[in-house]
Amino acid sequence: MTANIDLATVWAFIIAFAVFVYVVMDGFDLGLGILFPLFPDKTDRDVIMNSVAPVWDGNETWLVLGGGGTMAAFPLAYAILMPALYTPIIAMLIGLVFRGVAFEFRWRAPPGKRNLWDIAFAGGSLLAALAQGIALGAILQGIHVEGRHYGGGWWDWLTPFSIMTGLALAIGYALLGATWLVMKTEGALRDKASVLSWSLLFAMLVAIGAVSIVTPFLDIAYAQRWFAWPNIIFTAPVPIAVAAVSVLLLRSLANRSDYQPFLLSLLLFALSYLGLGISMYPYIVPRSVTIWQAASPERSQIFMLVGVAVLIPLILGYTGWAYWVFRGKVRPESGYH
Repeated sequence: MTANIDLATVWAFIIAFAVFVYVVMDGFDLGLGILFPLFPDKTDRDVIMNSVAPVWDGNETWLVLGGGGTMAAFPLAYAILMPALYTPIIAMLIGLVFRGVAFEFRWRAPPGKRNLWDIAFAGGSLLAALAQGIALGAILQGIHVEGRHYGGGWWDWLTPFSIMTGLALAIGYALLGATWLVMKTEGALRDKASVLSWSLLFAMLVAIGAVSIVTPFLDIAYAQRWFAWPNIIFTAPVPIAVAAVSVLLLRSLANRSDYQPFLLSLLLFALSYLGLGISMYPYIVPRSVTIWQAASPERSQIFMLVGVAVLIPLILGYTGWAYWVFRGKVRPESGYH
C-alpha cells in the first residue's frame, strides 16, 4: 500500500506546514508584544491585547505539532538538533512563558504594577522571536555531526549569522503585528500602526536581502542550489515574487486598505519560507542528515499519519472558526464590532 508513497517526504511537508502555520499565526502575536513599548497609552494597549486575546494561545498548538512531529517522525534529527540548540530553545520557552503569564496577569494587576507585566509581555515576545530566529540561523549555518549525534560545542549556535537571522525574524514578526493592527483597529491607533508598517517593511526587505546574500556563502551546496544551471530557472521566480509582493504591500498601505497589508505580509513570509525550503531540502540537518536518514520506521510513520489526518483538519476547523467569530474591528471599551 505504501510502496509508491515516500513517507519521509510526506512527513517533511507535514512538519514544514505545521512550523509555517505557527510562524505566521504566532508571529503577529509576538510582533504585537515587540511593538508594545511603542504604544504607551493604556487604552491602546488594552485594544492591542483584546485584538489577539481570543486566538493567541491556540496559535501555539502548531508549535507543539511541529516539535512533537519532528521527534516522532525524524527521531535522529531531533536527537541531533536539540543538544545543538538547547540554549535558544530554552530561551524561547522562557520568553513564551513570560508573555503568557503577563497576558493573563496584567488584567488583574493593580494600576501601579501593570507596567511590570507590560514589560514582561514585551520582553518575553522579543526574547522568543530572537531565539527562534537564532535557532534557524544556527541550523542554516550547519550543525556539527559525529556519527549519529551532535559533535559541536555549547556556543556553536551563537554566530554573527545567527544573530542576523534572529533580528530578521523579530523585524518580520513586528511587521506582521503592525499590519494586524491595521486590520483590527481604528482611528489614531490604526494610523500609527500603518506608519510603523511602512518602516518595518523596508527593514524587513533589508533583512531578507542580507540573509539571502550571506546564505549562499555558508556552503557551496546552497550556492549551487540557487544559482547553478538549470536550478536558477526554478529559483529565480522567488526573489521576483518577493519584489512584486513588496510593491503590492506598499500600494495597499498607501491606499489605506485594511486587510491587504496583513495578507500580503503573510505572503511575504510564505515566499521567504519557500526560499528556506529550497536551500535545505532534502536535508533536515543541513549538509549532514537527510529526511530519509533521520526517518523513523515505516510502521511508526503510518500509525502517526492516521492520527495527523484527523488532527490537522480538526485544528484547522476550530482555529478558522475562532478567527471567523472574532472577525472585524476591535474598539475601546466595546470589544469586537
